[in-house]
Amino acid sequence: MQTQDKEHNAATAKFIQQIAEYELERTLRIDAGVPALHRLVKVAKGDTGQAETVRAFLLGLYNGYNFPFNLVSLRSIDKELFDDCIDVLALDARATQKEIHLYIDHPHPDTGSKLFKQWARQAIDQINNSH
Repeated sequence: MQTQDKEHNAATAKFIQQIAEYELERTLRIDAGVPALHRLVKVAKGDTGQAETVRAFLLGLYNGYNFPFNLVSLRSIDKELFDDCIDVLALDARATQKEIHLYIDHPHPDTGSKLFKQWARQAIDQINNSH
C-alpha cells in the first residue's frame, strides 16, 4: 500500500509541475504574442506587399479553412515582422486562451471581429475578381 501512495504522490507532484509549466508558458506566450499581434495589425492595415502577407497570415490564424496560408510567404517579410508572426503563431497555438482576433478587442469590443471580417471580405473579393 505504501508503494501505491508514493506512486500516487509522485504522479500528483508531476501533474502539478506540468500545470505550473504550462501556465508559465502560456503567460510568456501572451506577454510576447499580444504586443506582436498589435504590431502586425498595424502593418496589415497598410497597402504594401508585406501588409498583404501579414493580413494573409492573420486571416489564416483567424480561419485557416477558408484562408489557408502558405508558410513560404513568410520568407518575403522583414525579420521583425517574421519574429512577430512567430510570436503570434505561438500565442495562438500554445496560449489558446481565446481566438486570435479577440486579443485586439480592447478598448472597443468587436474591434478585432470587425477588422478580420473586413479583411476576409476583401480577400474573397480579390479571389473572385482574379477569376
